[in-house]
Amino acid sequence: MSDFTAPPARGRILIVDDEEDIRESLETLLTLEGYSVDMAVNGTAGLERMGQTAFDLVLLDLMMPDMSGMEVLAEVRQRDRETPIFLITAYGSIDVAVKALKAGANDYFSKPWDNEKLIIEIDRQIAKGRLERENVELKRALKQRYAFPNIVGKSDRMLRVLDTVAQVAPSRATVLITGETGTGKELIAKAIHTNSTRADNPFVAVNSGSLPPDLLESTLFGHVKGAFTGAIATRKGVFETANQGTIFFDEIGNISPEIQAKLLRVIQEREFAALGSNDTIHVDVRLVAATNEDLRKMVEEKRFREDLYYRLNVIQIALPPLRERKEDIPLLTEHFFDKYSRENEKYLDAARKSVLRFEPEAFQLLMEHTWPGNVRELENTIERAVVLATTASVPATVLPDTVLHPGGMRIRRDDAGRLPADASLYEIVADYERRTIVDVLEGVNFSQTEAAERLRIPLSTLNQKIKRLSIEIRRGSRG
Repeated sequence: MSDFTAPPARGRILIVDDEEDIRESLETLLTLEGYSVDMAVNGTAGLERMGQTAFDLVLLDLMMPDMSGMEVLAEVRQRDRETPIFLITAYGSIDVAVKALKAGANDYFSKPWDNEKLIIEIDRQIAKGRLERENVELKRALKQRYAFPNIVGKSDRMLRVLDTVAQVAPSRATVLITGETGTGKELIAKAIHTNSTRADNPFVAVNSGSLPPDLLESTLFGHVKGAFTGAIATRKGVFETANQGTIFFDEIGNISPEIQAKLLRVIQEREFAALGSNDTIHVDVRLVAATNEDLRKMVEEKRFREDLYYRLNVIQIALPPLRERKEDIPLLTEHFFDKYSRENEKYLDAARKSVLRFEPEAFQLLMEHTWPGNVRELENTIERAVVLATTASVPATVLPDTVLHPGGMRIRRDDAGRLPADASLYEIVADYERRTIVDVLEGVNFSQTEAAERLRIPLSTLNQKIKRLSIEIRRGSRG
C-alpha cells in the first residue's frame, strides 16, 4: 500500500454553468492546478450550494436558462460581499463587463478564455481574499482585548455590536441597549460590566417593569425603619449596594414619571436619600439601561422624560433580531447543544462536547423560522431537542409546533405568481424544491410512496416536506 497522501487543496471553487462541456473543462483545469471543485448546473442550484458551503471563489456563467449570472450575483451580494466571483460569458463586451463589475463581480472573462490568465487571476484573488480575512481577524483580535464567552455570533452585525461593547466597556458612559425581547440585552450589559474597571464590584439587575412604583422606589433607594407601613427595619437600596459597580435597568420604559424624576437626579447629582431619611448618600454607579420599546416615540407622546432619555442615551447599542442574523443560527445551535447536553449528561464526547446534530430537514426548518422570540426562543427549542433526542441525529419531529410550521411555509409571490425580486435564498430554494416535488407527484398520480422512491428520500421526509411547503395532494387526477 502506498504511503502517499494528497496535498491539501489550494482552495475550494464553485463552477455555476448550464453547459456540461464548460463545467468539465473548468473542472479538469482547476483540479490539475490543485483546487477542490464543486459544480452546479444552473443559478438556482448554485445559490443552494453557496448557501450550504463556503467557497474561496465562484466561476459564474452569465447566460443560464433559469436565472442569469447577474441575478445570481445580485442575490449573493445581498448577503455576502466577500466571496470572489468571476463572471464568464460567450457574449463579451465592454458594456457587460462594466455592469458586472459594478454589480459586485471581481473579474470578467469571455469565452474562450486564456487558461493561463484565468489561473493567474484565480490564484491572485484567492490569495488576496485570505490575506484580507487574516488582517481583519488580526485587527479585531487586537481591538477586542475582551472576551465575551456567553455571547455567540459571527455575523457582521453582531461583530459590530461586540466592537462597540469593547470600546465602551472601560469608560464611565451610560449605555442604552435596545432590541426585541429575547435578543440578549442583559448578556450585553454583563459583558460591559465584566470588561470594565468595575468588574470586581457588584452588577445588579433591576427589572423595572415587574415592580409597582412604591416598591421600585424602595428597591432602588432603600428605606429607614418606620418610613412606611411594613418598614420594620432599615434596608439598603440597589444604588447603595451597587456602589462602585453597575446597575442594569431592564425595560426602563416602564418606570413611572415619579421614579423617572428621581432617577434623573441620581444620574445628575450622583446622590440620593433613602425613603424616610434626610441624609444624603453619595454614590458612584454606572447605569446600563435596556428597552424593547421606542423611547424616542415615548418622549414625543409625553410618556417618558426627554431629559432622562438623553441622559440614558449617551451610547446606544442596538441588538439585531435573530431573523436578521440567521448566519449565527448554526453557531448558536452548537453552543446550546453543548450547554444542554452537559446539563442533561447525555450525548457528550470525551471532550464533553455535544455530538447531537439536526437532520437536514430539521435544520432547514430552524433556518426558515422567523424566531419572534429571538435567541431565547431558539435556546428553548434546542433544550427541548436535547431532552427529547433518542439518537445523535435529531429529527424534525422533536421541534415544537411553532417551528414545524403547521400551516405550511409561506412563499411570497408577486401578482404574476413569481417570486419577488427581494426573495431570500430560503424562499428561492423552497420554491424550487416545491416545484420539483409537485412535478414528481403529478408524474406518479400523487402517490407519495412512488414519489419518495423517485426522489430517493424516505417517505417520512417527503411527507414532512409536503406539509411544510403546503403542497396539495390531489387523488385520482389521472384515469
